[in-house]
Amino acid sequence: MINKLAKLILLVVVCTGIMVNADAQRKGRTRATTTNKNTTGQNPADTLPTQVNNNNQKPAAYNPYGNIPIKMAPRTGGFDDSVKKSLRTDGVFEKGLNDRTPLDYEFLRKDDALFSERVWREIDVREKMNQVFRYSAQDDNGDQRFISILVKAIRSGKVTAFSPDDDRFTTPLSQEEFDKALNGGGEKCDTNAVYNLNDPNKIDSFVVVCPTLNPDDIVKFRIKEDWVFDREASRLFCRIIGIAPLKTIMSVDGKTERSSQPLFWVYYPDMRPVLAKYEVYNPKNMGQSRMTWEELFESRMFSSYIVKSTLDNPLNKYIRNVYKDPILALLEGDNIKNKIFDYEQNLWSY
Repeated sequence: MINKLAKLILLVVVCTGIMVNADAQRKGRTRATTTNKNTTGQNPADTLPTQVNNNNQKPAAYNPYGNIPIKMAPRTGGFDDSVKKSLRTDGVFEKGLNDRTPLDYEFLRKDDALFSERVWREIDVREKMNQVFRYSAQDDNGDQRFISILVKAIRSGKVTAFSPDDDRFTTPLSQEEFDKALNGGGEKCDTNAVYNLNDPNKIDSFVVVCPTLNPDDIVKFRIKEDWVFDREASRLFCRIIGIAPLKTIMSVDGKTERSSQPLFWVYYPDMRPVLAKYEVYNPKNMGQSRMTWEELFESRMFSSYIVKSTLDNPLNKYIRNVYKDPILALLEGDNIKNKIFDYEQNLWSY
């Protein structure tokens, strides 16, 4: 009797398990069929809404502005790296390749540095002496504007671009970050409405405008340099450390300059071999061998003004943050320059 009862209980348990398994399989097939019909393998929460028309046609892509078309505005400016070389001798004589290399710096010992100060300068290319920075001619080696030379050197991998947030060259920029800096300094695209000429309240279309930086928009460069008096050579040395192109920030009305900020920093010693390959525009004589950009910077043949220094500046502030008047800021920069010059002259007795 006990054996028959045990067999009966075992039979009931087996039948119950078979029925539960069959019911689970039937529900799984039903759920999979419903999912495939609704979203074709996708989560319904991840799908975007579509616009369904009455003609049983294919649903159109979702447009947040309804049926109003959205267009992309054509981009102007930008940096073009394509170089078209001349297929004939462009001139009365063969120019040849510029294979000049920069001279090595004279070694300076730290113990011989009797005087050392760091200075930040700004070069305004709109000044008459700095017009060569804006020479926009095309040559076999590309655009001759100084900003285009910097951009081409970075894109070719010869020079590394560093973050504009730190002038100590601590954070290299990736190619995407560098392109974003050139694409309007990282500004976002804006959508503008185009209204109907006959009905001012009707919108015909929307135009997406993405800012693009033009080489001619760069009108200032910031230079970081060290002035060191070496008592071994008994002379004052100036060594450029870095160069940064500045983007001009305009006011709301777009007529006055509010401020300027660096786009990226370039380590100048790495840039010297590249600058030695490019010649500077000579407005007086284009036939003779012209100086290179490396020679221009080493010879200090540019006009600039001091915006910051480590001389009497314990708070590490820019001059414009101390002197709000632009004229007083320029006079303070000249005062710093005279102090550095007088220090060298006062070491001599006549």
